[in-house]
Amino acid sequence: MADNVASALCYAVGLITGIIFLVIAPYNQNRTVRFHAFQSIFMHVAVIGCYIVASIVFSFLRLFALFFLWPLMGLAVFILWLYLLISTFQGKQVELPVIGQFARQQAG
Repeated sequence: MADNVASALCYAVGLITGIIFLVIAPYNQNRTVRFHAFQSIFMHVAVIGCYIVASIVFSFLRLFALFFLWPLMGLAVFILWLYLLISTFQGKQVELPVIGQFARQQAG
């Protein structure tokens, strides 16, 4: 499998495919695939954390948050996920501002 395809697949199902590509033998030695696997894992952990914080904050703003902010947050996460998936498949090296630095350090 080509590097760009393996890197794009790291984002496909988030945490699951990121972990799988860190475990599979030929891909866990490739720096590019490792970077995208770690970035995918870190991004999805950050999204889960943001959803937890948002659910606590939105519990005080019931009506407004349920009808406007929650779907808007979901749309933003979906657009980010789709952008990373497509850009990586095209061979572009996309590095998220804070998460990308941690992923680069972990990838070696």
